[in-house]
Amino acid sequence: MLAMLIPLLGPIFDKLIGLIPDPAAAARAKAEAMQMLIDAASKADAAQMEVNKVEAGSTSMFIAGWRPFVGWVCAAGCAWNWIGLPVGVFAVALAGRSLDLRPADLSEMLPLLLGLLGMGGLRTFEKVQGVARETLPRKPAPGAIAEGQGQG
Repeated sequence: MLAMLIPLLGPIFDKLIGLIPDPAAAARAKAEAMQMLIDAASKADAAQMEVNKVEAGSTSMFIAGWRPFVGWVCAAGCAWNWIGLPVGVFAVALAGRSLDLRPADLSEMLPLLLGLLGMGGLRTFEKVQGVARETLPRKPAPGAIAEGQGQG
C-alpha cells in the first residue's frame, strides 16, 4: 500500500525540498526522504507477508479459507459468462422464449482472479522446489498410533 504512495509523495517532497537553498543539501534531503519512504514500504510489505503466513497456516476456514472462497466466486463468474450464459441463451431460444440474460461484470473479478492465480503460480513453484505440503513431514493425528507401535 505504501509503495503505491511513493509516486504521489515524490512531488510533495520535491516542493518541500525545493525550499532548501543549498542544492547539495537539497539533494541529500531528497535522497534521505526517498530512502525513508522505500524503507517504510519494505517494512510494511514484510509485515503483510507475516500476516499472510499466519493466515495461510490457520486451520480455521474463516481465516485461511477466504482466498479459496474468492477464487471460487471468481471462477463462478467466469463459468457463468463462458458456459452458463451461452447454454442458457441457447436453451431459452430453443424453447422459443425470450429472456434477457446478462453476463457477470468481470472487469473487477478478473484482476482479482489473476492475482490469485499468480499466488497459485508461487504454490506451483513451491511444489517444484519440493516444499509442498505433501512432502513435509506430517504430524500424527491426536490419538493416532505411531508407526511401528502395536496395540498390544
